[in-house]
Amino acid sequence: MDNTQATTSSAPSPVGLAALEARLRQDLEWLALPGKSWTATLERDGQPVIDVAIIGGGQAGMAASVALSHLGIPNVIYDQSPKDFEGPWATTARMETLRSPKTLTGPALGFPALTFRAWFEAQFGLAAWDALDKIPRLQWMDYLRWFRRVMQLDIRNEHRVLAVQPRADGIVALKLQSPAGESTVLARRVVVATGRDGLGGAYLPPLVQQLPRDRWAHSSDLLDYASLKGRRVGVIGGGASAMDSAATALEEGAARVDLLIRRKDLPRINKGKGSGSPGLVNGHLHLPDAWKWRIRHYVNAQQVPPPSGSTRRVSRFANARFLLGTAIEAVEVKQDGTLLLQTNRGPLELDFLFFSTGFKIDWSLRAEFKDIAPHILNWSDRYTPPAGEEDQELADSPYLGPVFEFQQKTPGSLPGLERIHCFCYPAAASHGTVSGDIPAISDGAYRLAQGIAALMYSEDVEYHYRNIQSYEEPELEGDEWTESPWELPA
Repeated sequence: MDNTQATTSSAPSPVGLAALEARLRQDLEWLALPGKSWTATLERDGQPVIDVAIIGGGQAGMAASVALSHLGIPNVIYDQSPKDFEGPWATTARMETLRSPKTLTGPALGFPALTFRAWFEAQFGLAAWDALDKIPRLQWMDYLRWFRRVMQLDIRNEHRVLAVQPRADGIVALKLQSPAGESTVLARRVVVATGRDGLGGAYLPPLVQQLPRDRWAHSSDLLDYASLKGRRVGVIGGGASAMDSAATALEEGAARVDLLIRRKDLPRINKGKGSGSPGLVNGHLHLPDAWKWRIRHYVNAQQVPPPSGSTRRVSRFANARFLLGTAIEAVEVKQDGTLLLQTNRGPLELDFLFFSTGFKIDWSLRAEFKDIAPHILNWSDRYTPPAGEEDQELADSPYLGPVFEFQQKTPGSLPGLERIHCFCYPAAASHGTVSGDIPAISDGAYRLAQGIAALMYSEDVEYHYRNIQSYEEPELEGDEWTESPWELPA
């Protein structure tokens, strides 16, 4: 028997989730977690004030919730999705597998028993883990559902945030819509953990205004791809989401799928992956603005290549075409609804068009932020890049403080704005990629939680000082010793 066979045959059998959960409970108990609550209890307007309200129950919101709980800070998550469908994984995402390496620990917050690998091996064993290439998308969603359950997170599903309103009295009001109707929740701090499009939505080029709504979709839209069977489909873009939309359409029986890509070649190297290190995770925040911009702009400009597996998923279909170096110059809608595209390479007829064109920061698309949007300090207010390094995504990004907090464009214009913390992808310009992607989400969650703990302690220091003064639990009872006479015995 060779070494590979010996290793496989001697691999331990799956222990089961029950055993893994028992180990996790023991780990938490040994570390006395979650932490004991220590914050002041507040009421305003006759109702209790939550310490931290988190908007969004995906992986970022859950990681933030656990990190806060471990520091003894009570929190509640509000998510607009039905239970177990938070985030994009089981709704709008179309990739077969995650793009991140399977070994990344994600939102596990330093607990081995809370990692995807532990969850996977407990059910399927080490041999199955060794054989796994990338994590299947829906299996990642199953893991996040388990994460929520074992960490006993307080997530209020089907709660849509209608307005976020900071007040001068140190409180942020959240107006919510739920199945029970409209309500208002008061919180000392609010964490915005709303994902990649968290401060805006899909980017759509002006071309879309010329098209009937039933003839196009953004790659992030909910869509029944089976409706594309037998149709000629175009996909604008050459990134990961373009490959996912194209492959899904092909698998659902599209007659032809054309990928319309302006670049003459696809990027080959993921520069963002090459930039990842503990140095960047911990150091980006402390860099001068010029270096923050230079690094993020370089990664943006180089673009992220689509994963090899996603690209091959498209290539295996003979009716898929990669039309590189193709730019759309005009579009006409014919009487029968056919889309006639005029390109630099000639005319092209399609029945349906996907825009896999990414996302943008656009406050006008997020009505819930209308009260704070005009007051938020953006990078464009603080930094002018050198010629040739202009970058709209970075310019529109919020210029955040050290605890991911929004800052006022005009000091004094909206007191309390700094009580709202941006823990979603647009924080990358200020903090690096620690709030939107899997690799460093735990680092970002701890930075957020530790910063909020420090702020809450500082603003309540008089309360905590009184607690120190009134603390009277004795260490000594007074009978532990006998006072000795001054004179030594003869």
